[in-house]
Amino acid sequence: MSDFKVSVQNTTNKAIVKFELNRFITKHESFEFNNIDDAKASPIAQQLFYLPFVKKVYISGNFIAVERYDIVEWNDVQDEVAQQIEVYLNDGGIVITEEASPKKQTPVTVYAESTPNPAVMKFVANKKIATALFEFTSIDDAKASPLASELFHFPFVKSIFIEENYISITKYDMAEWQDITVELREHIRNFIADGKDIVLPEAAAQLQKSNPELDKKFENLDDISKEIVNILEEYVKPAVASDGGNIQFINYDAKDKSVSVMLQGACSGCPSSTITLKNGIENMLKQMLPGKVELVEAING
Repeated sequence: MSDFKVSVQNTTNKAIVKFELNRFITKHESFEFNNIDDAKASPIAQQLFYLPFVKKVYISGNFIAVERYDIVEWNDVQDEVAQQIEVYLNDGGIVITEEASPKKQTPVTVYAESTPNPAVMKFVANKKIATALFEFTSIDDAKASPLASELFHFPFVKSIFIEENYISITKYDMAEWQDITVELREHIRNFIADGKDIVLPEAAAQLQKSNPELDKKFENLDDISKEIVNILEEYVKPAVASDGGNIQFINYDAKDKSVSVMLQGACSGCPSSTITLKNGIENMLKQMLPGKVELVEAING
């Protein structure tokens, strides 16, 4: 079964392209290789150096970044490189040998940040911890996440939302944040520092949250729904993510001109977010899609 999927991501440096994967290939470690001899600890980097235009290879988390020489343009070769990486990994190829030393290890740090929802605290890491969004509302629901499974053993944890570099935890009223924040923060930090899987590698694909699955769902939407999703992605999601939450498009009803969205993480159950987000999104969509949207229904995840 092919588990690895590669997507091509441009960077601010035109000579460098990131080949992003749907799962992690290092345990929060970074490696940089300048030539084929330098890459003895990485069979995949050595293979890439056989390509005459490869100048440098950088491996970290869930991506491989490659810097090219000026003899080619990335547009001409990037798809072939992506396919080569995907085939290599799905054939069981080794990324980094066990004896390899990371380029430079940055200590894991996690800080707690309050959110507009008094029942939710956001724990932000200095490492990428997930390749997709995940929300778990019970220990049975959290089988795809070893970290979430452990956190549910704390009696005051009600639900868990995991994003790219943070975890939002919703608590029961039985506990106060000042009494439990340090304990939760240290547990999360130690878990990440130990290099354990935050979410199982196959979870995104199983839960249909991988980039290819999401792209497929998007392509199946009607044109107005696509416009709505793009507006939410560009104007709404960054703001709610900073507060430890997420907003997910559910559907669009052309007959009623209504939109349904789901509030997740810190947004879910927040005393003010349902009204604020509903009105804010509703007004935005009315202005940007005149005559197409009249009502937005916000549902708590």
